[in-house]
Amino acid sequence: MATAPALPGLDGTWLPAPQAEAVQHGEVFTRRWVVEAILDLVGYTTDRDLAGMRLVEPACGAGAFLGVICERLSAVCRQHGRSIREAAGAVTAFDLLDRNVQRSRDVVTQRLRADGWAEDDIAAVARSWVRRGDYLLQEPTGQGADFVVGNPPYIRLEDVPDQRMKAYRAACASMGGRADIYIGFYEVGLRSLKPGGVLGFICADRWMRNQYGRRLRELVSSRYSVDLVLTLHDVDAFHDQVSAYPAITVISNAAQGAAVAADTTKQFGPQEAEDFRAWVGASQQSRVSTPAYHAARLPHWFTGADSWPAASPARLALLEDLSDRFEPLESASTGTRVGIGVATGADKVFITHDRDLVEADRLLPLAMVRDTGSGSIHWGGAHLVNPWDASGNLVDLANYPRLTAYFRKHSGPLRKRYVAAKQPLRWYKTIDKVDHQLTRKPKLLLPDMKLTIHPVLDPGGLYPHHNLYFIVSEAWDLRVLGGLLLSKVAEAFVEAYAVKMRGGTLRFQAQYLRKIRVPAPSGIPEDIRVALADAFDRRDVQAATQAALRAYGLQELPD
Repeated sequence: MATAPALPGLDGTWLPAPQAEAVQHGEVFTRRWVVEAILDLVGYTTDRDLAGMRLVEPACGAGAFLGVICERLSAVCRQHGRSIREAAGAVTAFDLLDRNVQRSRDVVTQRLRADGWAEDDIAAVARSWVRRGDYLLQEPTGQGADFVVGNPPYIRLEDVPDQRMKAYRAACASMGGRADIYIGFYEVGLRSLKPGGVLGFICADRWMRNQYGRRLRELVSSRYSVDLVLTLHDVDAFHDQVSAYPAITVISNAAQGAAVAADTTKQFGPQEAEDFRAWVGASQQSRVSTPAYHAARLPHWFTGADSWPAASPARLALLEDLSDRFEPLESASTGTRVGIGVATGADKVFITHDRDLVEADRLLPLAMVRDTGSGSIHWGGAHLVNPWDASGNLVDLANYPRLTAYFRKHSGPLRKRYVAAKQPLRWYKTIDKVDHQLTRKPKLLLPDMKLTIHPVLDPGGLYPHHNLYFIVSEAWDLRVLGGLLLSKVAEAFVEAYAVKMRGGTLRFQAQYLRKIRVPAPSGIPEDIRVALADAFDRRDVQAATQAALRAYGLQELPD
């Protein structure tokens, strides 16, 4: 096998090019009508002087984008009476493989030849526009781009040779964890944009929600405007069948403005794409729904490094509206706090049903998930063998001979835990410290994993296990808050943000519960408060939802 040619790195050293097989694995060629849609959505249209602007394509492949770009640029040059040579700096396209560079130059040559340009001009422009190189490792030129468009390669970082992977990580701060290299293409592309410049990619949308996209989300939220996200999960957008969860994403180098969220069905094709582009550009409608696509206009996109929501466009518009109008569930103004129960690191040792196992004051009544199944607390008698005193300090074992004997009997598994290895003198501690005040407080308990949201009231007396999340509040009547949380409105927040497990099970973890927005307790009319509390007591989700809609000032909850 021939050795792959080398490419220059940022520090001047030469790195071996990736094996062709790895690069081919990342190549997914885009259909023409999708390319047309992306170019229209970013504004690369023939009513603009494209020859005086600069477009960059980071990974040109076989020339799917370049062919359409070439046609539009050629038409503009004809309209303005320019030579095509005058547009030699208007396009810069990169690819790692010699064969792709040649294929893309051939596409340029064929399109310009068909448009009647001189052979010398065609050859010069093709060489200028298409070059071999690694886009992620290019030296910054200081020449900003008006447009960055394309279909970045899909290659996991672990499939990239170590030396090149290190270079990529050094060049692209957003490529954390087990990122796909398309993360780097977003970062480099965005950083290269002029003020007002626009990036348009068709690419996997997993970065909007997965952990490895966290740094990219933070970068986008802090400096750029997400203008449009059009998901194409079921659309025949590529020449080969792939399971890539693609979306067209348009992001501009500007302050965040209005955004369009859209989703598609299998019926979405060339004509539907044209209709959608017309709606985006001309219609004043806030929403549109057809058999092929659904779209909604949002005042702005979602912010921050945390996972961005995934839902229908109408549902996203609703969540953004509620997020703008209401405070988060966890709030200092209402003294409302979301937390998780105690993790022990050795439940078989620390959890018991034997009330005579150790000294009585070392047993703490423990709420378990199975105690909440009916919607009311039915305590099963579990206790935490509690090594913490009321002040939050570990008890002195010398004062508790039965506790000492019990822990020493199980010292093997206790000492093997990470927390014990880290603090060997505190080998009998639970992972989490016990807050004894929490035991006495009324609180709502929510199981971590459930098909639907399931708040249950503990009037006080139990401490939650780590598979339960809790909500305490100084201002809320917890039955009223329980009614809000039981509703499909509250569940919509968790459903949009949470990781969905096999079978549709949702994770009701603290970070997702904190996404829920709620009205101010004092702002809910008395009749609605009564309706919410009553629905919570009866576990009537439909009644809770109807009351919650009134509390939020909504007519309906869109699908």
